[in-house]
Amino acid sequence: MKSVLISALVATGLVASAPAFANKDLATKSGCMACHAVDKKLVGPAYQEVAKKYKASDEAMLVDKVKKGGKGNWGQIPMPPNDKLKDEDLKTLVKWVLGGAK
Repeated sequence: MKSVLISALVATGLVASAPAFANKDLATKSGCMACHAVDKKLVGPAYQEVAKKYKASDEAMLVDKVKKGGKGNWGQIPMPPNDKLKDEDLKTLVKWVLGGAK
Protein backbone atom coordinates (compact mmCIF):
# COMPACT_ATOMS: atom_id res chain seq x y z
CA MET A 1 0.00 0.00 0.00
CA LYS A 2 2.82 2.38 0.89
CA SER A 3 4.51 1.82 -2.48
CA VAL A 4 1.23 2.53 -4.31
CA LEU A 5 0.88 5.83 -2.46
CA ILE A 6 4.47 6.81 -3.21
CA SER A 7 4.02 5.89 -6.88
CA ALA A 8 0.85 7.97 -7.07
CA LEU A 9 2.59 10.99 -5.52
CA VAL A 10 5.55 10.67 -7.89
CA ALA A 11 3.24 10.36 -10.90
CA THR A 12 1.25 13.41 -9.76
CA GLY A 13 4.47 15.41 -9.46
CA LEU A 14 5.56 14.41 -12.95
CA VAL A 15 2.21 15.36 -14.43
CA ALA A 16 2.19 18.69 -12.58
CA SER A 17 5.68 19.56 -13.81
CA ALA A 18 5.11 18.40 -17.39
CA PRO A 19 3.53 21.68 -18.62
CA ALA A 20 6.59 23.65 -17.49
CA PHE A 21 8.89 21.37 -19.47
CA ALA A 22 6.53 21.46 -22.42
CA ASN A 23 6.47 25.26 -22.40
CA LYS A 24 10.26 25.54 -22.21
CA ASP A 25 10.43 23.03 -25.04
CA LEU A 26 7.93 25.13 -26.98
CA ALA A 27 10.03 28.26 -26.36
CA THR A 28 13.14 26.42 -27.56
CA LYS A 29 11.39 24.96 -30.60
CA SER A 30 9.95 28.38 -31.46
CA GLY A 31 13.37 30.04 -31.36
CA CYS A 32 12.66 32.16 -28.27
CA MET A 33 15.53 30.70 -26.25
CA ALA A 34 18.04 31.96 -28.83
CA CYS A 35 17.55 35.49 -27.42
CA HIS A 36 15.95 34.88 -24.01
CA ALA A 37 16.82 32.82 -20.94
CA VAL A 38 14.72 32.08 -17.91
CA ASP A 39 16.91 33.83 -15.36
CA LYS A 40 19.45 36.03 -17.16
CA LYS A 41 19.54 38.63 -19.90
CA LEU A 42 20.82 37.44 -23.25
CA VAL A 43 19.90 39.53 -26.27
CA GLY A 44 16.46 40.10 -24.76
CA PRO A 45 15.34 40.25 -21.15
CA ALA A 46 15.17 37.24 -18.85
CA TYR A 47 11.70 35.75 -18.68
CA GLN A 48 11.72 36.22 -14.91
CA GLU A 49 12.27 39.97 -15.43
CA VAL A 50 9.37 40.09 -17.87
CA ALA A 51 7.18 38.34 -15.26
CA LYS A 52 8.13 41.00 -12.70
CA LYS A 53 7.25 43.87 -15.05
CA TYR A 54 3.90 42.61 -16.33
CA LYS A 55 0.72 41.18 -14.78
CA ALA A 56 -1.66 38.47 -15.94
CA SER A 57 -3.99 41.24 -17.14
CA ASP A 58 -1.30 42.21 -19.70
CA GLU A 59 -1.50 38.81 -21.41
CA ALA A 60 -3.37 39.91 -24.57
CA MET A 61 -1.08 42.91 -25.04
CA LEU A 62 2.02 40.71 -24.66
CA VAL A 63 0.70 38.11 -27.09
CA ASP A 64 0.24 40.92 -29.61
CA LYS A 65 3.77 42.27 -28.93
CA VAL A 66 5.34 38.85 -29.34
CA LYS A 67 3.39 38.25 -32.54
CA LYS A 68 4.25 41.64 -34.11
CA GLY A 69 7.74 42.10 -32.64
CA GLY A 70 9.15 45.54 -31.94
CA LYS A 71 11.69 47.44 -29.91
CA GLY A 72 12.02 50.05 -27.22
CA ASN A 73 10.59 48.32 -24.16
CA TRP A 74 13.81 46.56 -23.15
CA GLY A 75 16.41 48.38 -25.25
CA GLN A 76 17.07 49.17 -28.86
CA ILE A 77 17.60 45.64 -30.17
CA PRO A 78 14.35 44.70 -31.90
CA MET A 79 12.49 41.47 -31.32
CA PRO A 80 11.54 40.01 -34.69
CA PRO A 81 7.88 39.25 -35.35
CA ASN A 82 6.70 35.79 -34.42
CA ASP A 83 3.72 35.81 -36.74
CA LYS A 84 4.31 32.24 -37.94
CA LEU A 85 3.48 30.81 -34.49
CA LYS A 86 -0.06 29.65 -33.83
CA ASP A 87 -2.05 31.97 -31.57
CA GLU A 88 -2.56 29.14 -29.06
CA ASP A 89 1.22 28.63 -28.87
CA LEU A 90 1.78 32.36 -28.39
CA LYS A 91 -0.74 32.37 -25.53
CA THR A 92 0.88 29.32 -23.96
CA LEU A 93 4.32 30.94 -24.11
CA VAL A 94 3.12 34.26 -22.69
CA LYS A 95 1.29 32.52 -19.82
CA TRP A 96 4.42 30.52 -19.08
CA VAL A 97 6.58 33.66 -19.06
CA LEU A 98 4.10 35.56 -16.88
CA GLY A 99 4.18 32.63 -14.45
CA GLY A 100 7.92 33.11 -14.04
CA ALA A 101 8.89 30.58 -16.73
CA LYS A 102 8.87 27.76 -14.19
